[in-house]
Amino acid sequence: MLPSAIILDPLLVHWLQEDIGRGDRTTDGLLLSDLGSGEWIAKASGAIAGLPVAARVFQLLNPGVTFIPVVKEGETVQPGQVIAKIEGPLDALLTGERVALNLGMRLSGITTMTRQYVDKIADLPTQLVDTRKTTPGLRILEKYAVWVGGGVNHRMGLDDGAMIKDNHIKAAGSIQEAIKRIRKTIPYPLTIEVETSNLQEVAEALKYGADIIMLDNMKVDLMKQAVSMIRKENERVKIEASGNITLETIREVAETGVDYISSSATITRSPWLDLSMRLYE
Repeated sequence: MLPSAIILDPLLVHWLQEDIGRGDRTTDGLLLSDLGSGEWIAKASGAIAGLPVAARVFQLLNPGVTFIPVVKEGETVQPGQVIAKIEGPLDALLTGERVALNLGMRLSGITTMTRQYVDKIADLPTQLVDTRKTTPGLRILEKYAVWVGGGVNHRMGLDDGAMIKDNHIKAAGSIQEAIKRIRKTIPYPLTIEVETSNLQEVAEALKYGADIIMLDNMKVDLMKQAVSMIRKENERVKIEASGNITLETIREVAETGVDYISSSATITRSPWLDLSMRLYE
């Protein structure tokens, strides 16, 4: 969900400082003191996200700015459609325009692509989850955009749970040893997930008490065998499929019976959704 102001505001202030630098030479040079108004417009079709974030950008510059969304978060819009109305001191509107639009376009692009993936499996019990492949500094908002698009958030960070991947297994020596060591150190509520690439690794993860088993880059036929093995052994273990999931393959993967499908594509491959701000004369 949208982060609280105590988390969001420092990020927005940092990004405003990055853009403004020692001052907005153009806007400051105009010596503006009047109020202005305008609207945000979609220049492409897609699902909108980030309007509350954009509103906060302007309000940090001047609390007198009013930013009123015309559409809801996650709503699909068409080119030329008004998505928000804005009013306030002109200097704040002009200085905050780029940072606010950049965030709105980035997040809307992620939400749009997430919706496309989610729609492919909407009638199945499998859920789409994101990954930690995010832009440094933007993770909390990029994951928010996935959530708006109908996806489920995976770990926000390394402290949210233990995920034993191939390199961890190599470092520990085996899945058994990795689970044994980690189980002794993590707090009780946290889960342990193990990445597997074959049925032998699946069996080992099951035997030593993994809470979640990831089927990584498995072919669909092998994935079906793994799902059957896990369900027969322990129905409480959650199953996640991962690795090169595309719009063309996601449904076939979901039909194997996995609980989750993780993909970085909704964040790493999503194009920005083109938006613009137009002031009234």
